[in-house]
Amino acid sequence: MTYEYLDGQLVNVLLRNGRASLRSLAEELDGSVTMVSDHLANLEEAGVTEGFTPIVDYNKLGYDVTAIFQLKMRCEALPAATDYLRDEKQMVSVYETTGDYDVIAFGKFIDTYHMNGQIKRVLNNADINESNTSVVLNIATEGRSFELEADSE
Repeated sequence: MTYEYLDGQLVNVLLRNGRASLRSLAEELDGSVTMVSDHLANLEEAGVTEGFTPIVDYNKLGYDVTAIFQLKMRCEALPAATDYLRDEKQMVSVYETTGDYDVIAFGKFIDTYHMNGQIKRVLNNADINESNTSVVLNIATEGRSFELEADSE
């Protein structure tokens, strides 16, 4: 089994069950616990995998409002703005983008009152030239992962 093939297979198994033990991973991949452990360490060191986080359904925890923030800003302000948004705990995704807006961010909120507070904090930034906020009415899919196409050996 080639190194790259094993890494792809290991990622796919972890996507299906991030809590799998090293022993069960080794059995599924037909390898040794040491080999799987080494590959996991290499994937983490390379930044391919980063810890193992549960998939949280925020709606079931009372965060019923999802908002999409689209921001136009001065170019030199992009790094500071994305740093600020990334550090806001209820921002679940922040992207620098091409197109009409420079930054698109997704946030999860308990209600529109809390969302409105976030909007006001964001718009308090003098570097933002324009903003557009959309409230999500229905989530068709979210936070999805996909298995890698792992070429056979």
